[in-house]
Amino acid sequence: MVWHADHDLPDVDIVLLPGGFSYGDYLRSGAIAARAPVMHDVIAHAKRGGYVVGICNGFQVLTEAQLLPGALLRNANLHFVCRSVHLQIANPDTGFTCAYGSGAVPQIPVAHHDGNYFADAKTLDRMEGEGQVVFRYCDNPNGSARDIAGIINEKGNVLGMMPHPERAVDPATGGTDGRAFFESLMRGVR
Repeated sequence: MVWHADHDLPDVDIVLLPGGFSYGDYLRSGAIAARAPVMHDVIAHAKRGGYVVGICNGFQVLTEAQLLPGALLRNANLHFVCRSVHLQIANPDTGFTCAYGSGAVPQIPVAHHDGNYFADAKTLDRMEGEGQVVFRYCDNPNGSARDIAGIINEKGNVLGMMPHPERAVDPATGGTDGRAFFESLMRGVR
């Protein structure tokens, strides 16, 4: 674990920015955390090709740090959404999705107030054309443009997603559909 005020990131293969309400999300979700001292090393790690994963609030941090395009806005219905959703694997050929079988529709929990993914039409078209849209909602819970639930950067080593795969890895907690995400990540790093 690395504290946000640290200045040095240890030698790691994967950086994971978890969900949670960084700085209470008082300004814009993830805006203050994106300027934390350790983010300089996270950005450098990503630029070197190291894997970076941002889940929920971590996704918001990655857009605010400009490691991923777009922004996360308030949910279209202006309500906090907390439930399981089904996802379509939009790009199965990434280090984040390769362990999902063909036609997989994993059920993964979401829990957010600011999960409405937005980018302008030109950016969305470019991302679609380059395979940067990785996960889509089957039943969009937040109004995200083009049902986007998760994206990668152009290099394919930085991923942001609103659903929480870490909450779906054990039958005791409601399902195991998130396991393939972490299995994919282990394969991708190898």
